[in-house]
Amino acid sequence: MSLGGRRVELRLLRDRAHYDVLVQRVLASARVSVWIATANVKELRVEAPVGSRARARGRYVSLLDVLRGLAQSGVELRLLHAGVPSRAFREELARHEELFAGGLAMRRCPRVHLKMIAVDGAALYLGSANLTGAGLGAKGEGRRNFEAGILTDDDVLLDEMQEAFDRIWSGRECKGCRVRDVCPAPLDGSGGFATPSAKAPAKKAAGKGRSRLPRGPRSSKGGA
Repeated sequence: MSLGGRRVELRLLRDRAHYDVLVQRVLASARVSVWIATANVKELRVEAPVGSRARARGRYVSLLDVLRGLAQSGVELRLLHAGVPSRAFREELARHEELFAGGLAMRRCPRVHLKMIAVDGAALYLGSANLTGAGLGAKGEGRRNFEAGILTDDDVLLDEMQEAFDRIWSGRECKGCRVRDVCPAPLDGSGGFATPSAKAPAKKAAGKGRSRLPRGPRSSKGGA
């Protein structure tokens, strides 16, 4: 479709499509980076990886198992969240040593309410779904949330939203924050744990190599 004179791909995701498309196909195929912003964080179960014995037996595993595999492949994982993660998530995270030791970088800002997932600097989800089983997980009909969002490869939206994410992540939004006095750990380093901002993941050249979403990740790495 055309958006502001640009030719972009835009796909509407509703309900179960968040799991089938966003989790199973886009996020799981990351090669460079996965940046997630969510208000709530809860343990999320997904189908075991294709080709595994667990998949053959119809078993489900934690999304953290998928993220661990990505981290082991060198994918940068960032999780920006507002609330304290659920006990089940924290307990599962503690069982994944690579992620607990820093393979999954997590930062908390109480003002975060956006729901965003950017994969490889090439695919962007914006919508209503939190990182929870009811929002993104494979829950049955009648149990999952009603959710809606868009998945796009638009370079302009990717640039803007990755910049917005990184401004929060790096603490650049902290100085003028009016709820700083109740923030558990300001991200600008004053009682927080911010580190220098990383460069946003590189994107494909505009107008080159476009294909229908969802698509496989780029073959080369770039950026942070």
